[in-house]
Amino acid sequence: IFLSRLLEQGYYSDVAFLVHGQTFRAHRCVLNARSTYFAEMFQTKWKGKKAIALKHPLINPMAFRAILQYFYTGRLDIEVENVEDFKILAKQCKLEELISELESKCKKVYEFVSSKPGTWVKVLSLEPDENCRLQDDLAILADCALPAELRVGFGELPFDSTDNFSSYPDLSFRVEGYIFLCHKAFFCSRSDYFRALLQDHFSESEELQSQPSIPMVTLHNMTEDIFIRVLYYIYSDNTELSPENVYEVLCVADMYLLPGLKRLCGKTLATMLIEDNVVNIWKTAKLFRLSRLEDQCTEYMAKMIEKLVESEEFAEVVKEDAAEVEARQETDSIPLVDDIRFHVTSNVQTYSAIEEANQKLQALEELLARLELEC
Repeated sequence: IFLSRLLEQGYYSDVAFLVHGQTFRAHRCVLNARSTYFAEMFQTKWKGKKAIALKHPLINPMAFRAILQYFYTGRLDIEVENVEDFKILAKQCKLEELISELESKCKKVYEFVSSKPGTWVKVLSLEPDENCRLQDDLAILADCALPAELRVGFGELPFDSTDNFSSYPDLSFRVEGYIFLCHKAFFCSRSDYFRALLQDHFSESEELQSQPSIPMVTLHNMTEDIFIRVLYYIYSDNTELSPENVYEVLCVADMYLLPGLKRLCGKTLATMLIEDNVVNIWKTAKLFRLSRLEDQCTEYMAKMIEKLVESEEFAEVVKEDAAEVEARQETDSIPLVDDIRFHVTSNVQTYSAIEEANQKLQALEELLARLELEC
């Protein structure tokens, strides 16, 4: 979504294409990562140019718009009347696989229209491929952002070396002495934190000595390993998380206003649920407002509630949750207890399942009685 918005609004663009009276603002880093043709042209015929006029009569502006849409989003929407013009451009850009997919789509649509007299199709659409080609291509930008001494073990490039791939950085971050070469378009579009940081405090940033035109921002209180996890998420919408780093990444994602990264952390935490940590993970989910993870925790608690009620930690968290209900009356509900009751009783159909659910509810009621809580 953010890439589509980036293309439409042209934020932080560094190149403009002029196509028969229409202007398309774009980002060389994206086009470089997504197209070998554009990468070659930026190094040769278009080198150093910020405005590129495409005057060939066969270049259709609508087809060019569709090419850019595909590069930025992996999706293609093209009007039927522009399909042939699009195929000419796609062939020039060496997108043989895309042409094949489009021709297959055209054949299916033709067969459908032929079988339904009076049917008319105006636009053909191709959804992003399932093998995440877009994510893999944009991860190259994260590979390139890494300092040379940290590149070992991160990603497998389709090039001999990242030195042969120009990513056209316009921003750098210093983290624990390491310099990461990045792009304002990605960091500012994905995070209000970074947008505010670069807009409000731009005058306080330093300059990169090797490239004085690139501003450098120092980030404190973070290891380079955690920043790398954030970096890959910002570029490719995915990152490697583990039980060892997920809590720290979650804290940073919350600080940097990256809700998608928080959700990825939530998915990792959900795979870690066991009896000994479910209460702690529930508290984490509640603190960081991860509603899906919170629900998964209470569902897990419901399955083992007869053991949990013997735990002092669980008793404390029930009391805390009751205390957080503003102006709670004696018989008002407790959200955590309500959620557990819901999961205990949901999908109960057989007699034995009803008996088991009643035993669990009884165990929960006995705990509430010991805590002198009614709800």
